[in-house]
Amino acid sequence: MSKAAAAHATLPVTAELLERLQYFRLEPRVIVDLGCGTGAGAAALRRRYSRARVIGVDLSYDMAQQARRAQPFWRRYDCLCADARALPLATESVDLVFSSLMLQHCDDPAFPFVEVQRVLRPGGLLLFCTLGPATLQELREAWASADDSPHLRHFADMPQLASAATHAGLAEPVMDRDVRVRHYPQVADLLHELRVGGADAALAERRHALTGPGRWRRMLGHYETLRSSAGIPASWELIYGAAFAGATRHSHAPAAGGRTKGEAVVPLDALRTRGRSRP
Repeated sequence: MSKAAAAHATLPVTAELLERLQYFRLEPRVIVDLGCGTGAGAAALRRRYSRARVIGVDLSYDMAQQARRAQPFWRRYDCLCADARALPLATESVDLVFSSLMLQHCDDPAFPFVEVQRVLRPGGLLLFCTLGPATLQELREAWASADDSPHLRHFADMPQLASAATHAGLAEPVMDRDVRVRHYPQVADLLHELRVGGADAALAERRHALTGPGRWRRMLGHYETLRSSAGIPASWELIYGAAFAGATRHSHAPAAGGRTKGEAVVPLDALRTRGRSRP
């Protein structure tokens, strides 16, 4: 979640996610931008729903601070440093959870979905976009031609996301996908963008040992066979989803690290921006 904002620069999907709000009749009082990054989504939500309280949440203290500093003084929103798997929000206190390119940073989407279900009021809406398994399939295939070690992490597909959402108690999950292909002059340009741009969640399972020059050359050689006049291709699978808070309440479902939700709940009015970075 800490790199979501930088990933938005690589994949500008927040605007598309905001447009999808037009299909829902909403008058939210409290909105959470989950994985808010530097606050672009939170600011847009505040403009769209001028009477709502908007809370930007990000795991990175630096991101939350950037979001706080970037907001205009006439449309303020709250900024909170917190983990999506253990939100310090009261049960049934939120009407809309908006999450753009955050879920792919979670090893298991079940935990954030359980928390979303907990904090949403009955009938509240979750609207999200995340990366799907076809993301960087060309790079994945190029590495597979060089060795059998995992260099890219696996992303949940639509059936897995729908199952996790339903198991968490969310109702009526609806999803669709969009695959976009971008081109780069060289493979090194793609890898640089992934690391500097924050979308390197895809690289989280890469080998810790240094990749040998032979394997590196084999990977590059395979990738070069995919080159077109536009350059080196890289696919990004974007999964858009929506679900409503269901009737089932998992009041004792475990959160991350074996904690129960009771340990993460505080009154909404008591929320304050945390004054120190999380480890």
